[in-house]
Amino acid sequence: MRLWLERQIIGFTRGMNLSRKIFLMFSLILLVPTLILGTGTVYIVMRSFHQSYLVTMDEAVRQTARNVNFGKQSYDLLAVRTATDGELIARLGREYMDMAENVDTVNYVDRTFLMTSKYLPGIVDFRIYHTNETLVQDGQLLWRPEGRNLSGMDERSWYNKAMLSTNSLLWSNAPDNPKQVIITRKILSQTGSMLGMVYIRLNYDAVFGELFDQPFSGNGALYIVDESKRVLAATDTTKIGSRMITKEWSDDKENQDQTPIFDLTQVNELQIVKPLSSGWHVVAVMHMKYMDQKNLTILLLIVGITALFLLLSTFLMMTIFKNIIRRIGKLGTRMSDISRGEFEVTVRSTDKDELGELESMFNSMSGQLGKLVEDIKRASLLEKDQAFKAMQAQINPHFIYNSLGLIRWRALDAQDDEQIRIIDALTTFYRLTLNNQISVIPIKDELEHVRAYLEIQQLRYPDRVRVEWEIDSAVLELYTIKTVLQPIVENCFLHGAITRKENAFIRITAKREDENVHISVYDNGQGIQPDILQAIREGKHVGKGSGFGTANIKERLALYFGEEGQFTMDSTVGEGTQVAIMFPACSTEPVIRREQ
Repeated sequence: MRLWLERQIIGFTRGMNLSRKIFLMFSLILLVPTLILGTGTVYIVMRSFHQSYLVTMDEAVRQTARNVNFGKQSYDLLAVRTATDGELIARLGREYMDMAENVDTVNYVDRTFLMTSKYLPGIVDFRIYHTNETLVQDGQLLWRPEGRNLSGMDERSWYNKAMLSTNSLLWSNAPDNPKQVIITRKILSQTGSMLGMVYIRLNYDAVFGELFDQPFSGNGALYIVDESKRVLAATDTTKIGSRMITKEWSDDKENQDQTPIFDLTQVNELQIVKPLSSGWHVVAVMHMKYMDQKNLTILLLIVGITALFLLLSTFLMMTIFKNIIRRIGKLGTRMSDISRGEFEVTVRSTDKDELGELESMFNSMSGQLGKLVEDIKRASLLEKDQAFKAMQAQINPHFIYNSLGLIRWRALDAQDDEQIRIIDALTTFYRLTLNNQISVIPIKDELEHVRAYLEIQQLRYPDRVRVEWEIDSAVLELYTIKTVLQPIVENCFLHGAITRKENAFIRITAKREDENVHISVYDNGQGIQPDILQAIREGKHVGKGSGFGTANIKERLALYFGEEGQFTMDSTVGEGTQVAIMFPACSTEPVIRREQ
């Protein structure tokens, strides 16, 4: 099956050029699947968001319903406890003979219910109405229904209407102010006769304001509906007092009192209704435009990401395609150059793909062909150059020695002992430095080389630096690397500023410890800054011209002694520096380790 499919594909694309084949492959492998997957992703994400949004809103409405139910029960409990207080019922139902009894009842009511009415927030007015003609009204808690205005209607009309209600506990809105809520509770005797009425007036904002202020981040509205489907509280306060009709409720009662109708059946918004234990309902209306905006945002985001991905992939594909065609064309051009005898041509190859390997092979081939011709041309020039370098290597050191010998002869003739010391120190110093034929020497020769260098410095800075030598004679015949110690001593003058230090001294020690040779140089110069010292230890570059020469010493120790060759440096600013090297004790000349 696989072979048959391959033959069909090859046969179908045989007549296409390379660009069409790549475009077809791109379309079938990337473009079409991306469009299909993008469409499916949009559908799944939008559906998931819709369900998640509904669950979140349902839980938010459920929590609001719990808060409303808890608040209602708190105020109901206050009204019920007041109306069912046995002592209050007894006092409202008896006949009073004198003023002392009236005063006693007034004091009891004030003492018992005055503070009780302040337990809950939002209570604007708290009254206990009664119809006992022998009991006074104090104008504070005890009242008798008369012709006074009470919440938009006279007290007698309100009292008679409340008596005729079938509900002993009733919530309603104040007719003169929809922003206030009225709670009434009948006070009944043990025989069921009407003794009075508890009247509580609440501030709407204090009771419901926090719940109804910008619900759902301003993307919806909340309503509290009583058992008769009248709106008690609402985000839109103009709807308070209206009879609500939703998709779940129909207006099955005759609207005799001409109450305004608030119809939600024709509103194309998300509606959630949550019942309360008291028969009330919390109705939430969420604007669909918010969900539509979110859906549009998700749609645009996914479409944008998909389009960006397609554009980026198309750009990358075209870039790779142009790169391949360009490299094939360049390779063909260079082949034409070789066919004309131009063997020095090459193709720049930086990629590691198959074309890169082909370019490397082409460069190797052209290089080999060109090298055959170039070697013939360069052979004679190379031979002459090598002969000149060999002669120069012999002449230059010889010339220096002869010149120093001539100067020493003139100094002897002039009997200048100090000049003779300088010439002898330079001769000893350069005898080792200019000898390029050796890389390892006995330790005694290395110490002699250092003494020559110090002799020159002592002549340059007379009596400024004291040199202390602690040399173990057992190490003198052992071998070390050439010029490994002199650069360390030179750093005392170059970087340690030893010549500017009072009572300056340099201590050089060399001793054998078991199977190793330990050489150290200590100076009491200015020391090395901690950051520079750390950089030297880590082998980092510490700035142009800063040098110290430590890297070269470490490399040569590792070259001849491997991990057994150690280099350490310790320094304290203002106190001095100590440099130590340690390597195996070698009685024969060490050689370069091949593994290095």
